[in-house]
Amino acid sequence: MSNNDNRKYIYTGNFTESRPEYDVVVSFVPLKSTVIDLGCGEGSLMQKLITEKECQCTGIEIAASGVEICKQKGLQVLQGEIDTTLPFEDNAFEIALCNVTLQMVMYPEKTMKEMKRVASNKIIVSFPNFAYWLNRLEMLFKGRMPQKLLFGYSWYTTGHIHQFSLTDIRTLLSETGGMKIKKIKCAPSGNPVVDFFAGWLPNLFGKTIVLEIDKI
Repeated sequence: MSNNDNRKYIYTGNFTESRPEYDVVVSFVPLKSTVIDLGCGEGSLMQKLITEKECQCTGIEIAASGVEICKQKGLQVLQGEIDTTLPFEDNAFEIALCNVTLQMVMYPEKTMKEMKRVASNKIIVSFPNFAYWLNRLEMLFKGRMPQKLLFGYSWYTTGHIHQFSLTDIRTLLSETGGMKIKKIKCAPSGNPVVDFFAGWLPNLFGKTIVLEIDKI
């Protein structure tokens, strides 16, 4: 069995991570917003929001190691699952955020409903896009779960239990009701040609997609 297993959600070291989608997420957040970050990991995105946008952030994280590192950084965090009823009142935050975590929960539809409930202004969701062109090619020619999608993990060692695309989440929002996509942006892939076409065809060329969602 491989030791490279991200089902364990173990975070180590008091470090600050930087991910390609962070700048896109931060660009969607107004200055001095109150933010709930669902699946906050070790708190790097909250740190960025606090530093660059002067936000008041609260995180929820299932991994005890992530919670501990967040607390060491002085961040406000609760340990718990994000696909159950959240321990907050309606409209408790201006923004509800879930960064590349929705695919890891058992009940993503519950997470989306709770984000809508606790956010007074907007919802921000980012996710690895199953319909990314390299994933399609790997499925077509190799007939296996794409390694690009799993960030190098195997299908049995990944925490990704619900793979979905931009088209799929549009359907989920339609069925859930009360939410509408306002903006779609793709995180930089490292390939400027792919990134150019991602602006036109995000469901094909977007590797990691970030959505700004309004309540309606």
